[in-house]
Amino acid sequence: MIKLTTIILFLSILGMAILAGCQTQTNDTMVLLDEKISSVEISKSNGFGGMNEDIIQSFTDVETIKVFQNAILTAQKQTGKVDVSEPEYDVMVKYTSAEGQLPTHGIYLWLGKENEKSMFMYIGDGEVYLTSTKNTQKLRKLIHTGN
Repeated sequence: MIKLTTIILFLSILGMAILAGCQTQTNDTMVLLDEKISSVEISKSNGFGGMNEDIIQSFTDVETIKVFQNAILTAQKQTGKVDVSEPEYDVMVKYTSAEGQLPTHGIYLWLGKENEKSMFMYIGDGEVYLTSTKNTQKLRKLIHTGN
């Protein structure tokens, strides 16, 4: 009987550790809705506190949307306080759904220079997320050339 209790206790602790690990990992990267993205729109940022709706680029093709989606979803959360300048771009991720209008994800973007990481931040949030340098190169190509 003691062995069965020990096994159950061990499995319970293991299950809690796995759940805690899953929750921690979810908080380390950015998230988007589990809906189809219809477009990603870019505008020059007017700074913190809102979204500039004067769109300079709109991307609707699947391949380009995947580039933005991958860059956002793999960006890693930075720990501690990060001092940032005014954002360079506002990114609006828009979704389509059979149920109707869905909220738009508003994200600030600081586009890194060549061989640098870029930085994302949800509008209205203070958490900073860094992309890989590879994703920065892809974003630079899209934003600076428009395709």
